[in-house]
Amino acid sequence: MIKIYYFSGTGNTLWSAKRIAEIYGPGCELINIGTEARKNEIIAEAEAVVLLFPSYAYGLPVIVRRFLKKAVFKTPYAASFVTFGTRQGGALAGASRIIKRKKINSAYYGLIPAVENYIAIFGPPKEETARKRLAMQSEATEFAARCVIERRTNSVATFRPFSAFVSLLFSLGIKIFYRFYRVSSACDGCGVCEKMCPVSAVAIRENRPVFSGKCEHCNGCFNWCPQKAISFGRLRPDTPRYHHPEIGVEGMSAKN
Repeated sequence: MIKIYYFSGTGNTLWSAKRIAEIYGPGCELINIGTEARKNEIIAEAEAVVLLFPSYAYGLPVIVRRFLKKAVFKTPYAASFVTFGTRQGGALAGASRIIKRKKINSAYYGLIPAVENYIAIFGPPKEETARKRLAMQSEATEFAARCVIERRTNSVATFRPFSAFVSLLFSLGIKIFYRFYRVSSACDGCGVCEKMCPVSAVAIRENRPVFSGKCEHCNGCFNWCPQKAISFGRLRPDTPRYHHPEIGVEGMSAKN
């Protein structure tokens, strides 16, 4: 049996996690890091542990870092894969630094390119660019699955000072980012943002979303909002949003 731990805001990483499980075959358990990290005790016990997470500002999402540090790994093999839109920076380096301290005998680190989803900064992806990136993600995910099946190993350079600095700034920023989400009059209180939030940082109160300090700034809420009522930064009501075309809201539920 293998356990596949994932963190996903717009479905890119979740799609790869599901695809790896599909290729691997029976005996895979998918586990949402957003839910698992809230436990007082985390025991990751399996024949193999697979970790999938996006790169946030050249580093690990804060909740992924917290999960890795807290988890007790009882496995002879672990594989970590980072999904990224522009550059992965030092995300794998950050994971490797923590995993090396967990006394896991064998480990593998890999990259999975995906569609850029931080549209508040980079803008929406062009249709042709998204199509090419989805094809790249599919190919890289199949390769990742083979690496897990064959229990391949490798190593990554862990000295990434610039990435570590940018990641630190982002980690500090998310403590206040949630205060800057805007909700327009187009909001109809449908609850999609609450349902899909991987860390349960959104609650519907009086038919409007309320954001909390648990927010990881995954961008899921404004990318999934069917009314385009949630915005952040330079997003406008007419700015196209993005989420993985083969992942639905139900699959994103934090309860999964």
